[in-house]
Amino acid sequence: MTTKDVLDLYEYGRFANRRLLEAVATLTPEEFTQSIGGSYGSVRTTLVHLLGAEWGWLARCGGPERGDRLKPENYPTLQVVVALADTVEGYERDFLPTLSDADLTRLVEFSFVPGQTYRMTVGQMLHHAAIHSIHHRGQVALLTGMLGHAPGNFDALFYYAGEVALR
Repeated sequence: MTTKDVLDLYEYGRFANRRLLEAVATLTPEEFTQSIGGSYGSVRTTLVHLLGAEWGWLARCGGPERGDRLKPENYPTLQVVVALADTVEGYERDFLPTLSDADLTRLVEFSFVPGQTYRMTVGQMLHHAAIHSIHHRGQVALLTGMLGHAPGNFDALFYYAGEVALR
C-alpha cells in the first residue's frame, strides 16, 4: 500500500460518507435516534461509532488525538453528527498527506483493553479503518431502508466512474 492508495481510499470514504449523510437527512429526528437493530441499534449511534473509529485510528497512526470513545448522546441531532464528520474529514485531509510510504510501514502497538496488545503497521491500521467504515456505512444504509427511506448509492463504482473520472 502506498500513500497514494491511502489518500484515494479515504477520498472515496469521504464521498461515501457525504452521500450517506444526504440520505440520512431524509429521516425524522425520531427515526435518526430510534433503536431498530444492527450492531449499534440506531442510525445515529452507528454513525457516531463510524466517525469516532475513523478518528481513533488516525490518532493511533499519529494524527490528532481523539480522547475517550465518543458517546452518541453527545451527538443528539444529524446536524451535530455532520459537524463531527466535517471535523474528522478535516483531520484526514490535514494528516494523511503528511505521511510517506515509509511511514506506512512503521509498526505501532496499541490495546483496547489492558493485557491485550496488538501490533500493526500504520498502513494496515489505515486500511482497516477504511474497511471498518465501509462495513458500518452498509449498516446505516440498511437501517435507513428499514425506516422506509431510500439509502442512496455510495458504491465505489459511482465514485470512480463519476468523481474520479472528472479529474
